[in-house]
Amino acid sequence: MRWMCSALLAASFACAAPVDFTRDIQPIFAKRCVACHGAAQQMKDLRLDGRDSALKVIVPGNSTGSKLIARVSSDKKGFSMPPVGAPLTPAEIAVLRTWIDEGAKWPAAAKPTVAATLWSLKPVQRPQVPGVRQRTWARNPIDNFVLARLESENIQPSPEANRTTLLRRVSLDLTGLPPTPAEIAAFIADNRPDAYERVVDSLIASPHYGEKWARQWLDLAHYADSDGYEKDRGRPWAWRYRQWVIDALNRDMPFDEFTIDQLAGDLLPSPTVDQRIATGFLRNTLTNREAGVDRAEARFEQIVNRTNTVSTTWLGLTVGCAQCHNHKFDPISHKDYYSMLAFFENAEERTIDAPLPGEAGPYLQALPEYRHKREQIIAEYKIRELEERWEARLKEAFEHQGKDLEWDFAVTEFRAGYDGERDVLTGDRTRRSAREQGRLIDFFLGSVNPDFAKNKPVADSLKAAREKLIALAAALPQYSQAPVVEVDPTIPPTRMHLGGDYKNTGDLVEPNTLAILPALPAPHKDRLSLARWIVAPSQPLTARVAVNRMWQEFFGIGLVRTSEDFGTQGEAPSHPELLDWLASEFVERGWSMKQMHRLIVASATYRQSSHARKELDARDPENRLIARQTRLRLPAELVRDAALSASGLLNPEIGGRSVRPAQPAGVAELGYGNSVKWVESKGMDRYRRGLYIHYQRTTPYPLLSNFDAPESNVTCSRRRRSDTPLQSLNLLNDPVFFEAAQALAIRVWNEASGEVGDKLDYAFELCTGRGPSSRERDRLLRYLTAETAAFHSDEKSAAAMLPVEAGAPTPEQRAAWVAVSRVLLNLDEFITRE
Repeated sequence: MRWMCSALLAASFACAAPVDFTRDIQPIFAKRCVACHGAAQQMKDLRLDGRDSALKVIVPGNSTGSKLIARVSSDKKGFSMPPVGAPLTPAEIAVLRTWIDEGAKWPAAAKPTVAATLWSLKPVQRPQVPGVRQRTWARNPIDNFVLARLESENIQPSPEANRTTLLRRVSLDLTGLPPTPAEIAAFIADNRPDAYERVVDSLIASPHYGEKWARQWLDLAHYADSDGYEKDRGRPWAWRYRQWVIDALNRDMPFDEFTIDQLAGDLLPSPTVDQRIATGFLRNTLTNREAGVDRAEARFEQIVNRTNTVSTTWLGLTVGCAQCHNHKFDPISHKDYYSMLAFFENAEERTIDAPLPGEAGPYLQALPEYRHKREQIIAEYKIRELEERWEARLKEAFEHQGKDLEWDFAVTEFRAGYDGERDVLTGDRTRRSAREQGRLIDFFLGSVNPDFAKNKPVADSLKAAREKLIALAAALPQYSQAPVVEVDPTIPPTRMHLGGDYKNTGDLVEPNTLAILPALPAPHKDRLSLARWIVAPSQPLTARVAVNRMWQEFFGIGLVRTSEDFGTQGEAPSHPELLDWLASEFVERGWSMKQMHRLIVASATYRQSSHARKELDARDPENRLIARQTRLRLPAELVRDAALSASGLLNPEIGGRSVRPAQPAGVAELGYGNSVKWVESKGMDRYRRGLYIHYQRTTPYPLLSNFDAPESNVTCSRRRRSDTPLQSLNLLNDPVFFEAAQALAIRVWNEASGEVGDKLDYAFELCTGRGPSSRERDRLLRYLTAETAAFHSDEKSAAAMLPVEAGAPTPEQRAAWVAVSRVLLNLDEFITRE
């Protein structure tokens, strides 16, 4: 009866007044029907986000024959619309029938329904800060928005966390490092009303701030130190981009400049070396070095990756879903996708000199002698003549493919392995710079050469020359380079790729932005105009996406949970007014990331205790109302950093090359053809922060994988968090953590005065930031006593635990303290940010 009444009411309403598209139909499409697009393959022709596509399937004037009505009226799984979520109500279906029977009048000027109604595509409007009853609780406007929501739900916020917890929390969040016992003691003793704010300012000013926040950005850039794919060749200068990110964050580069430099630093007037290094963001795509791969296809995949990465990173949209066809959920057309891709079509990969301070002097002093000796070797082994013959054969084989299979293979190997191969195979040798010619000689010495391979004396001679040149180059002082992009005007214009197939090309497209967003100003349509458009005040997404990811870092979940998807399939914001206030504040503060971080951590919302509240378990199990802080397990890199910090092993050096700390045997051997060589770093480099660990795409460092660091093949907007037995085994048995336990044992014995109980207190504080309770201390003491007795009767095991005569006076005591340290480094509290 209720169903019939609602339908009759809708029908009578429709009869009384014609259905209005904007008032009656557009809200139905936007809220319900648009979510159905393409959810099943058979629905691919049913789109309601534009007039032309919709009227093809609606059948104006005949609701009985309308595909739309057939689907919304059906309850057949896989056929009905929407396939997920609540179905349309009878009233909504009746309104649709009436509208169709009246001719389905759809104003030609009507905007796409999603673009007109989706919250994320609407301009950012700065909302009024709401009033609250508990005015004394709020410390800044953030708290008003959060508290107003809590008060509407009759929920009290949590009390402020104790000082020790608060300092450890904000230290880990801003620098990624736990506070030292001395820093904790100083903070607790500081009775000034602004003691916390002073600590925040010192943490934001720390050079470790840039390291902590670089990790989140490098996830978005999907940074790695190797190419990926089967060969997974190393990238010796990839770290130069990482260095730029750290430095930019530490000097609080405004986010709009941060954006423009990374997308188009090379196109700025008289770009600096730093601005060109910033374009390394676009160089983190995978590179397929397999000889049999079509180079055009490999390059197409790189450009696709860049387009998708930029769209997710700054726009928070799944633009990549339109690579093969019109986006099935969001109003992003197939043409829109290739218009975006066209911005990156002519970006060609290059490597430039990018020395760090202090590198130029030693390098330039040593360079003349290096060049002299290099020329001697090249002349001694007649390398230039041999290379010229090889190059001529390559060009001949390239121009007449199919005549000599061995040389065909040599060409494919060259095209896959040499960056800039097109210039060699089709360019003029006489126009090549000395550096380019030198790089080609180095490649030639290790390349496939069918003719020389059959001539053993020549092959042996080339091998000897190569070994001498490698040894000579190794002695040359470092002079850093950087991977960048720059415009290649010879690359042809962009065409659409129908079905996403690089071979199946369609119409030419001009570089342009998404039709659902504000238009790109004329006349320039290059990467620089795209970058400026992305951070333009009229662009509604960038500021929202950026501040949402900040919130995600501080609270574990963004105000929009789906930080990578602000489209129709993403989650709506839990606090929409707060999100827009933060976005507008970000722009008003000159896009200062440090100011926004300071604002968030200064709030009463951030300072709340993270203790679980049973009364909210059912009402708010994920803490979306933010009635407390969230306990967060440390990210993979910070788990290792915490162990090194507590043990005293941490090398705090900022920036520089990637390092290879100890890892379990057999990991590198998993690489293709045993080509991955993991040569362990020596000295203090073994104890650099996790940010600097060399990331080999095909055989990543086990700790990073075990603790949910993302694969670096595609952009990652939010890391997942798992809880697995492998993680516990990693903390117990990994070479780095075992070494950290040994160092922690020595540190405690040498630095803590007093009795055993005092040493246990110190060890506990180093690992957790607080002293143990009496119960915790008793348990540790009992364990220490038991382990000492066990090792006393097992001298071999005791010696294996800590073979050096350091720390405690007897082998069994030293071994027992290592055992206690392993327990402390395995505590949930140790790897968790409260």
